[in-house]
Amino acid sequence: MQKIFDDCAAALADVADGASVAIAGFGVGHSYPNSLVLALREQGAKGLKIVANSLGAGEDFRPHILVKNDQVKSVVLSFSARPGLPSPEQAKIEAGEIDLELVPQGILVDRLRAAGAGLAAFYSPVTVGTPLQQGKEVRNFNGRDFVLEHALPVDVALIRGYRADRFGNVEFRGSSAHFHASFAKAAHMAVVEVEEIVEPGVIPPERIGLPGIFVSRVVRTTERYPAPKRGMGRRGADTNREYFGKPALSRSAMARQVAAMLPEDAYVNLGSGLPTLVAGHAQGKSFILHAENGALGYDLVEDPDLIDVDFFDAAGNFIKLRPGGAVFDSVVSFEVARSGKLSAIVLGAYQVSERGDLANYGLPGQVGGGIGGAMDLAASGSRVIVLMEHSDSKGRPKLVSECTYPLTAPGCVNVVVTDLAIMEMREGTFTVTAIVEGFSKEEIAALTPMALAFSEEIASIPVS
Repeated sequence: MQKIFDDCAAALADVADGASVAIAGFGVGHSYPNSLVLALREQGAKGLKIVANSLGAGEDFRPHILVKNDQVKSVVLSFSARPGLPSPEQAKIEAGEIDLELVPQGILVDRLRAAGAGLAAFYSPVTVGTPLQQGKEVRNFNGRDFVLEHALPVDVALIRGYRADRFGNVEFRGSSAHFHASFAKAAHMAVVEVEEIVEPGVIPPERIGLPGIFVSRVVRTTERYPAPKRGMGRRGADTNREYFGKPALSRSAMARQVAAMLPEDAYVNLGSGLPTLVAGHAQGKSFILHAENGALGYDLVEDPDLIDVDFFDAAGNFIKLRPGGAVFDSVVSFEVARSGKLSAIVLGAYQVSERGDLANYGLPGQVGGGIGGAMDLAASGSRVIVLMEHSDSKGRPKLVSECTYPLTAPGCVNVVVTDLAIMEMREGTFTVTAIVEGFSKEEIAALTPMALAFSEEIASIPVS
């Protein structure tokens, strides 16, 4: 049996116009099959349907080059836009030149996994009560609503591995397994690029992350590009906003408040953006961090000399595993998330309503946005802590009586930590339990247009 191709051009020569192509890769630029993506651009197939978590951002070798090259007719994505990053696909989506189906990250993985497993559809608690529920069948099981999601088979999958042999057996490395196996299983033809092609038997059987029966073609990586230097959300960590002419907490200090409230030995997921800063306060703490791309029990790596590009979290920060840590693919990661095994989930938000509704993936009137894993996490029933500034960059309140932004999940938020205060949901009302020093209850109330209560004993949070 011989599945080795001489180069990427030969492996993709027969990709047809109009094909559906799943491209694995995580975040703005981690472990994408860049050699294959570049070869597909040169091959020139048109009218493609691209299925991906994201098309990447910031460089000219990531999957969005297919959009720039006018090869894409439609996309199925978890991220069509990211705050502060240009998105050629988002521009074409809003112009009506590309059709978009926005899908939560965990549901995207499981729709592809279902296709690979020969399943037609499945019911999920994710998207209930959100715009993404519209037009889908909903059934109630044991008193809870579930949405019908259909399998998502594809013609071609482009994936990346660490090593493979001529039978197509693939080994992944670090936390870079994420979507690759589920995407490959959904495809009629799966093509993998790897750093090294080895003889059969060199990869120990227990280290094979994708058996060769799911792989059609293997090529060696030819185009090597650096991974992003830093993750999302870590800029401006030490700057302070002002309210009423007085300094509030810095982003780093806000994250420290969240880290302090996490119980020992808790399993904790950190969303993108501000929540990623909590990881910077995990050193010496016993809580265990979980990442949607497939890592459990890790710390950040700050020393650039110690970075291993195959070890990263869901926000793109480079990590090292603690003793007892584990890596796995995104299928397992979302099993952890949706099953309620996590002790706490820390998410950012555009808005939180007085009922605890969460809105954190898109703007009003925007076509698309960046859902990522937030919907899956928020639907888990685990404790949800929102970490965000009290007001947005234009001074508009983010704690509101009703969300005017698209909902991520209804009634899921238990605690809100801002740069001014900490609020806990108690008996259906957010109750202020701590206020940053120098600010009064009256000032917090003036900046918070929602039903709000104040605890009899309110802690004071130092600014420094």
